[in-house]
Amino acid sequence: MSSTTTATAERGRSRAATVFALSLAAMVVSMMQTLVVPILGLIQSSLHTTAANASWVTTATLLSAAVFTPVLGRFGDQHGKKQTLVGVLFVLIAGTLLAATTHSLLWLIVGRVLQGAATAIFPLALSILREEIEPKKLPGAMAMASGAFAFGSGIALVATGLLTSGSHPDYRSAFWLATAMAVLVLVAVVTLVPATRHKTGGRTDVLGTLTLAVTLVLLLLPITQGHEWGWTSPREIGCFVGAAVMAAVWVLVERRVSEPLVDMRMFAHRPVLFANLAGLLVGFGVFVLFIGVSYLAQMPSKLVGYGFDASVLRASVEYLLPSTLVSLFAAPVGGQLVRRHGPRVVLVLASLAGAIGFAWIVADHSHSVSVIGAGAFVGIAIAFGYSAMPAVIVGSVPHHETGIANGINSISRSTGSAIGSAVVTTVLASKTVPHLPPGVPALPAESQFTLSFAIGGAALALVSVVALAGLRHIRLAAHHTQPVASHVTVPEATNEDMVAAEDEAAAAAKSGA
Repeated sequence: MSSTTTATAERGRSRAATVFALSLAAMVVSMMQTLVVPILGLIQSSLHTTAANASWVTTATLLSAAVFTPVLGRFGDQHGKKQTLVGVLFVLIAGTLLAATTHSLLWLIVGRVLQGAATAIFPLALSILREEIEPKKLPGAMAMASGAFAFGSGIALVATGLLTSGSHPDYRSAFWLATAMAVLVLVAVVTLVPATRHKTGGRTDVLGTLTLAVTLVLLLLPITQGHEWGWTSPREIGCFVGAAVMAAVWVLVERRVSEPLVDMRMFAHRPVLFANLAGLLVGFGVFVLFIGVSYLAQMPSKLVGYGFDASVLRASVEYLLPSTLVSLFAAPVGGQLVRRHGPRVVLVLASLAGAIGFAWIVADHSHSVSVIGAGAFVGIAIAFGYSAMPAVIVGSVPHHETGIANGINSISRSTGSAIGSAVVTTVLASKTVPHLPPGVPALPAESQFTLSFAIGGAALALVSVVALAGLRHIRLAAHHTQPVASHVTVPEATNEDMVAAEDEAAAAAKSGA
């Protein structure tokens, strides 16, 4: 075997190890987002608190993710992506350890804040993949990481259900699992991911960071607390008005500072803007499926006339796990489709699959096979959507803005998920089954599930409109080196163009050496 062949094989193994480590990281950070969903009631009873107070266990993570994801994505662009990723993993381990050992709601919420900061792992992982993976294989690598991210959301529900299904359930066991997984990821990243080669340097945009953080908190807080506060309460309206004002302030700040956190030209660039809108809609659809199907499966059929009398564990394993498994296996297919046909086509396919899935469950949610089959179609939509959106981002922004651009896209998905959760909760609570026996809590009428799933289907159907209207000039991820302005059309790149560019760069580096 020649030395060239040996070196090529070694590079291939190294890149495969990098993709594995970063996909594992993506899976774990996704697990942190849904880990507590099945055990909120258990947390409430264990810590002797109210449902409203217990809900801050999820709200704190969402707000933390909104604040830290773009900041850490930008920090990685400036000072090194691997170093930032390793630092964030240490923060994640500290948060999971705190949550696993505390007996205080306050410190549990602090631990969840630290876990929320780990959401930045996903955009950082995508940025590292852009550095390390050759262009013709990049869509597949990003699809693997995105598929692992989608899979993590579902597997966390199953794992939590298994760990808390005994006669003496303890919610802390879920956080011990999270700690073990975070340590495993840290070891994998340190040993398998190469050091960062591209750093832009520069100073942190403190004012831009603070104004963006306040904007996102004022936007997401009323979305998550609207059902508790009342959608027309002064607090609710005041937060939304404050978010609009702070958004304007943030844009003004970013236009005037010399080194902004977010380049407004990049943020407003048509493909990036529409990719973020697609992320909002896909994130919305994901949580409509998870929450709607989870509640539907647990409905007591003898009392309300519908549902499957499932426990939390059975609902997770039988009705939610299949969709996440489909997402995992559909992700590589999505990556290949992105490479051959471009992210625009794949987003349209994602939209069609999601619309079909939700239409199926709207038409028939009285049979398990229909609920599981519909979830499988939505799982395909999630995998294809998560495969396509990073390709749009990477193909639309310069190299030094990959982290912050993917960070903003992650926040758009998180915002969509928060809105989806709030909408489903509100819709289900707005009409209940009458004449229930005394002592039985209010349960949603079947029509409210139908309405929730119809709204989810409409959201995913809109993804095709977004793709067709806003992604006309993006086909494949390419390594751009020039800043993207809002008036610039990003040229379409073919596989041959990207391979040739890579070969030319390698030859230039060799001759320079």
